[in-house]
Amino acid sequence: MTTITMSAATAVPTPAHRAHAHSQLLARLTGLQFILTFATSIPPALSLYVPALKDPAFVLGGGFDAGVSWGAVLELALILTNIGTALTLYPVLRQRFPVLSLGYVAARLTECGFIALGIVAMMALNTLRLQAGAADAGQLQVVAQALVAVHDWTFRIGPGVVVGIGNGLILGYMMWKSRLVPRAMAILGLVGGPALLAAGLAVVLGLIDAGATPQIVATLPEFLWELSLGVWLLVRGFNPTALAALDARQE
Repeated sequence: MTTITMSAATAVPTPAHRAHAHSQLLARLTGLQFILTFATSIPPALSLYVPALKDPAFVLGGGFDAGVSWGAVLELALILTNIGTALTLYPVLRQRFPVLSLGYVAARLTECGFIALGIVAMMALNTLRLQAGAADAGQLQVVAQALVAVHDWTFRIGPGVVVGIGNGLILGYMMWKSRLVPRAMAILGLVGGPALLAAGLAVVLGLIDAGATPQIVATLPEFLWELSLGVWLLVRGFNPTALAALDARQE
C-alpha cells in the first residue's frame, strides 16, 4: 500500500495565500466597476439627456420623458460603481497609503454628490414637463433652463474637476508608487489628473467654454487612464510582486 501524505502548507491555504487571492478578487471587482462607470455614464451624456438639455421647448412637451428617466437610473448605477471602485481599492491600499486611500474614498463620494444633484435637477425638469398644464410657456422655459444650468455645473465641477484630483492625482500616485499596475499606465493618471483639473478650473473661471477643444484634449489622458486601468485590473489583476510587498507590509 502506498501512503500519500500532503503537508499542511499545501493542504490548507496559508493566511498569506488567502490574503493574496482576496486582493486579486478586489482588483478584478475594481476593474469591472471602472468599466461599468463608462457603460453607465456615456448613454445619458450622449443620448438620453440630450433632448432635455438642448431643446428649450422640451419642458412644454407634456408627460414624463422615458429617456430622462432611464438616464437617471443609469446615473444612479454610476454612483454605485464610482463608490464601489473606492471601496474595493481601499483595503488593498490603506496599509501603504492610510491618508491618500481615505482621500480617494472622499473624492469619489464628493464626485457622486455632484452627480446626485444633477440627477435631481433632471428629474425635477421631468416633473415640470409632466405637471406644466396651462402654465405660462415663457416662465416654464426659464425654470427649465435654470434646472439645465444646475445639471451642467454639477457635471463641470464633479466629473470635470473632482475627478482630476481623485482618479487622476490621488489614484495615479498610489498606483505609481505601489507598482500594482504598470508604471507607464499610471503615468496617464499623473498626467491626466492635472490636465483635467486645469481645464475644469479654466471652465469654472470662464477662461474657456465647457466642451471646447482645449477641455476635450485635456480629458483624453484621464479617459485613457481610467479605461486602461479598468481593463487591466479585470483581465490581469494586480502585479503579484507588488501585491506581495503590500501584503508583507500589512503582516
